[in-house]
Amino acid sequence: MTTDYTKAFQDAEAVEKYETVTYAPDTYASRINERQRAYLRGLVAREFDDEPPVQHDFACGTGRAIRTLHGLVRAAHGYDTSAEMMAKAAEVGSQAEFHRIAPDGPVPEPVPAGTPAVVTMFRLLLNVDDVVRDRALAFAAKALPTPEAGMLVVENHGNARSLRHLRARRHHGQRWFAELSHQQVGELLGRHGFEVVERRGFSMLTPSLHEHSLARAADAAARRFPGSDRYAVNVLYAARRMP
Repeated sequence: MTTDYTKAFQDAEAVEKYETVTYAPDTYASRINERQRAYLRGLVAREFDDEPPVQHDFACGTGRAIRTLHGLVRAAHGYDTSAEMMAKAAEVGSQAEFHRIAPDGPVPEPVPAGTPAVVTMFRLLLNVDDVVRDRALAFAAKALPTPEAGMLVVENHGNARSLRHLRARRHHGQRWFAELSHQQVGELLGRHGFEVVERRGFSMLTPSLHEHSLARAADAAARRFPGSDRYAVNVLYAARRMP
């Protein structure tokens, strides 16, 4: 992961704030997480109805994606560069084996736990550079060598076609926050042999708007329309290896 991002979560205070403030009840992040949880549990129940998968959660953080799939997987493994993040994950009840990985270097090896498997990557791709993104997807390709091996689910919490894009600014040629387009995510997945089979958006709103009741009502209505995921701020992509 990029140096600043990696260092930020080696600090116990930053980890505590992430878990208890960013994801406090009724916050923007927690509301999106609730919607994602319902979707991801439904997806896994539908796609793995014959046999529960093993979960490999890359950049697991405090284990939110692991807790989301409690009861639907036969085993879970969390991988992260931050020992503090994984300690918090265990503390808050994430049921998994945790594995600390290096921030760079060779592609980490997934625990050989068999298939089917589901690989999850939440709040990672937007925060790191292309080198780290490719390393993460190479990990997923190792865990999912064939289309039958299982499914990959990745999050983009800064869609470049969303309302969030209107706040973009440039300073010395650099955007003041990161963005990824659907095309960029698709190309990244394609480089590692994955194709998107399903895409779902979870909010049209930016954090500054989520406290406004009229905006939330409009958001809820907009999300019901087919194709609304194209303009959502926060998006999940479900993918499988290409034949």
